[in-house]
Amino acid sequence: MKFDIITIFPQIFDSYFAESLLKRAQEKKLLEIRVHNLRDWTEDSHKTVDDSPFGGGLGMVLKIEPIYRAVTALKSKINTKHKILNTKTILFTPRGKKFTQKKAHEYAKLDQLIMICGRYEGVDERVGKYIADEQISIGDYDLMGGELPAMVVVETVSRLIPGVIGKEEFLKEHVKDGGFVEYPQYTRPEVYIDAQGKRRVVPRVLLSGDHSKIEEWRRRHGKLIR
Repeated sequence: MKFDIITIFPQIFDSYFAESLLKRAQEKKLLEIRVHNLRDWTEDSHKTVDDSPFGGGLGMVLKIEPIYRAVTALKSKINTKHKILNTKTILFTPRGKKFTQKKAHEYAKLDQLIMICGRYEGVDERVGKYIADEQISIGDYDLMGGELPAMVVVETVSRLIPGVIGKEEFLKEHVKDGGFVEYPQYTRPEVYIDAQGKRRVVPRVLLSGDHSKIEEWRRRHGKLIR
C-alpha cells in the first residue's frame, strides 16, 4: 500500500516514519510512505500556497490550485507507473467524519491513500467538495494542522496490513465489522508498593491460571472499539 501525504511542512514526518515498526515495514516493502511539499505544485516565484479568505476573517486559507495539481499528479503518476486504480483522497478537517477502526479497515483495502494536510485557518472549501473523496477528523478538537491526523491514519491503517506488526493475532480483530475489545493489562511485579506505602496489586483472577475465568474477566472489563 502507498501513502501519499501533501503538506507544507514535510520535515515534520521525518523522525516518526523512520522509527520502529513503520520503518521496518517500509524496508520490507510492505508499504510506502511518501511525503510531498505542497509548494512544489505552485507556479509563482514566491511558492504561494495560501491567501486571505473572502468575506474577511482571521488567518489565511490554503488555495485550491496547488492542491488540485498535487492530487492530480499523484494519481496520474501512481496509476501510470503501477497501474493502481483503487485509490482515495482524504482531507483532514474538524468538520469531517470521525476516523474509526472500521474506517481504517476500509482504507487498508486500498492501493493508495492520498492525504491532504490543512494548515492556518483552513482549506478552500472547494478542495473538500470537488477534490477529496472524504473529509476526515480524528476527534472533536482543533489542531494546528493535518500532520498529526495523517500520522494517526498511517499507523492505524498500516498495522492492518499483513506482516507489518508480525503475528496475525496482534491485530486483535475479534469483532465481525473490524472492531476489537481492548481490556486492562498487567505485568510483573504482582504487588507494587508506591511512595505512600499503598499496595497496588494485580487482579487475582489473572494469576489463577484458569483461562476460562481470565477470558470472562477480560470480556467484563474490556471496551469495544469500532
